Amino acid sequence: MNVSSSSMTVPAWRWALLQTRRDLRASSMRFLLLAVVLAVAALTAVGFFADRIERGLTRDAAQLLAGDAVVVADQPIPASLKADAAAKGLRVAETAVFASMARAPDELGGEARLVALKAVSPNYPLRGQMTLGSMGADGIVHPGDKAPAGGPPTGQAWVEPGLLLALNLKVGDELWLGEARFRIGAVIVSEPERGGGFVAFSPRVMIREADLPRTQLVQPASRITYRLQVAGPSRKGDADTTRLARQPGDGSQQVQQFVEAARKVSQTQRGLKVETLDNGRPEMRATLDRAGLFLRLVALLAALLSAVAVAMVSRDFAQRRLDDCALLRVLGVPQHVMAWSYGFQFALVGLLASALGLLLGWLFHLVFVALLSDLVGVSLPAAGWQPIALGLSVGVLLTLGFGLPPVLQLAQVPPLRVLRRELGQLRPMSSAVGALGGGAMLALLMLVARDAKMGGIALGGFVGAVLVFALLGMVAVAALRVLADRLVGRMPTWWTLGTRQLTAQPVQTVVQVCALSVGLLALMLLILIRTDLVASWRNATPPDAPDRFVINIQPDQVEAFQADLRQAGVKQFDWYPMVRGRLVAINGKPVRMQDYAEERAQRLVDREFNLSFAAQSPAYNPVVSGRYVKDEADAFSVEEGLAKTLGLKLGDRLRFDMAGVMQEGRITSLRKVDWSSMRVNFFVMAPKADMPQWPVTYITAFKMPPQARLDRTLVQRYPNVTVIDVSATLAQIQSVLGQVITAVEFLFVFTLATGLIVLMAGLMTSRERRAREWAVLRSMGATQRLLGTVQNVELLSLGALAGAMSAAAALAIGWGLATKVFEFQWQAPLWWPLFGALIGALLAWSAGWWSLRGVVNRPVALTLRQAE
Repeated sequence: MNVSSSSMTVPAWRWALLQTRRDLRASSMRFLLLAVVLAVAALTAVGFFADRIERGLTRDAAQLLAGDAVVVADQPIPASLKADAAAKGLRVAETAVFASMARAPDELGGEARLVALKAVSPNYPLRGQMTLGSMGADGIVHPGDKAPAGGPPTGQAWVEPGLLLALNLKVGDELWLGEARFRIGAVIVSEPERGGGFVAFSPRVMIREADLPRTQLVQPASRITYRLQVAGPSRKGDADTTRLARQPGDGSQQVQQFVEAARKVSQTQRGLKVETLDNGRPEMRATLDRAGLFLRLVALLAALLSAVAVAMVSRDFAQRRLDDCALLRVLGVPQHVMAWSYGFQFALVGLLASALGLLLGWLFHLVFVALLSDLVGVSLPAAGWQPIALGLSVGVLLTLGFGLPPVLQLAQVPPLRVLRRELGQLRPMSSAVGALGGGAMLALLMLVARDAKMGGIALGGFVGAVLVFALLGMVAVAALRVLADRLVGRMPTWWTLGTRQLTAQPVQTVVQVCALSVGLLALMLLILIRTDLVASWRNATPPDAPDRFVINIQPDQVEAFQADLRQAGVKQFDWYPMVRGRLVAINGKPVRMQDYAEERAQRLVDREFNLSFAAQSPAYNPVVSGRYVKDEADAFSVEEGLAKTLGLKLGDRLRFDMAGVMQEGRITSLRKVDWSSMRVNFFVMAPKADMPQWPVTYITAFKMPPQARLDRTLVQRYPNVTVIDVSATLAQIQSVLGQVITAVEFLFVFTLATGLIVLMAGLMTSRERRAREWAVLRSMGATQRLLGTVQNVELLSLGALAGAMSAAAALAIGWGLATKVFEFQWQAPLWWPLFGALIGALLAWSAGWWSLRGVVNRPVALTLRQAE
């Protein structure tokens, strides 16, 4: 297809290339190219990272499980499941994991540290291998050989290097675990099913299953996670390749049959679940999923803003080409040739922007891998083709779907426009094109979000916000016009001219307000998430919160334990009885997971609760409904969040199974619990001073006095207790969250840049109109200083209005995301619209100064001649 005239014949593709090279020098095309590059880079950076994480977890799923399937329970695994696995010819291994205290011998310092104790059966692990090593005097770990199956020999313990450093021990020294003494046999370098660094922050200590009874650490209220791992025949890479299953083949069919049988058992036995290669290590995925959710939200906003920027810039681009296209029509260029030429040009720009965005996305995803390396905990394979396809499709969709529709109208410019410039103006987008663009936008955002709830809230919030922005903009312009008419002649000249600029063309003013508001909305929303949501997550611990929790205190140790606390200088401490109980019935009806649709409700009814009793409700648990009556018989006080999640109300009867002891009571009050207070809290409490029939242990929480060495004393005197140093654990948790937040803030740069592009594009579209109006005013005697003042007043006013509206909309959307997606406690800062007005005014003034620089100084004659 050629572009023809009486004197030349140029192929359409070559004309498109020539136009592209020329137009890239113009600000409109550069803004369009930059907006698409940023959108593709943001999306593909997240896409590359997520794809590599998914491939790494899939590749290492068997090692993360240490088997082909795992049955997890908070009680010993039923013997029927072990027998069923053996009958199917599957290999079986068992582990028991719980938190406990490890202590160095007195002659080696007697220091104590909270550890994750793991007792393993003789054929552990079934899949993957452990790596052992040694630690030199310089503290550097030197990997050694692969460990044999079965874990440490009887009487030995394998430990992670962090424990040796904490207790000042070395391989060959002895270690106390409860009432038993073990020799440290090796250092654990790597371990199957350990997962990422956040799975268990405490150092690992591994012993043989047969040695666990000697420690006397297993108490009635001990929180132990039991795992039954099953696998088919051994294969290359396993710790033991000598023992083969009895059945032929790879055993996958037998494993699947076992999984189906175990899942049937899990429907009738509470606290039991089945993990497979498809859903293995859910706690590892949980943190990565949360990080991915934040990253996808930021990428989603970047894509949304990029679409707005492309649509605005392309319309400005088309507006500037009207006269050129009219001249081409006079020279005889057909409409379809012009349409094909602009189609080629925008397709070329889309591919170029996509390629640049893919390159930037790949480079930036390497930053994510570095920032989140501690969370990942596995070596990542190469990314697949999906992120590349996503980047290319997004770039082309943004360019063609949102940029091409107004440009295609150039092919319909009449030749008569060269004489009558009011002809051939760009029309509003047709309903068909608008519906097509809206559908493409919806598909794009849902593809990016990969979460219908988050995508729906973000998209619906932005669409609703734009409608509200337009309505409020029209009301503001109308009110300003009325005010200007009443104050005419009584206000300074700059104020009169500024209000005239805003009210003379109300439609364009409202469009500019909407454009500025959309750009500011994304920025305000991200600032809210960063400052109010993420910061509240990280800084939830009050300064005076307890930093030590002690559990498993036996009833006969109460008086001596409290005396030791007071003697060490602990003046205040929480002290409550505690018993583990499972909710088995509500109003006489058995509780089943299948009766609840919400995932959190299913988790709650499947777990065991920590219950307690006290004559008075804790002072930090205000009663919000009902009455907490001292010594009321058969009464329960329930945390209001639990009641809301499970649909409980005052008067409902609950039945708990506490290690075989059944207790039923009526809900008489609801308490508000601040779980971030780091105090001792319970979901359910009985308003009684004593419950002799309950199998209780005790829990306490206190703040360690300065310079005290109480941890060591308590563990030495009470080997059965577990002392939890919350300050150290929270520091590590916050370190992990810090990595996630750093990655999110890194991606904020994309959205910040895209938001600024929207701001500048919204102002740039009015550049020529402002130039013409100010040329007329200058020809009538207005000075450059006066017009500069008018421009500043106009920009500050538009920015303040847009900032206040966008901040209010960000509060509404942030509330939805906080409560429905991220599940944060939301405390809306009511002063936010004032802050938004200030930020909006400053950003609009800055963007306007950059976009409109030189307009006031342009020669009057030149401007008026171009306008003619």
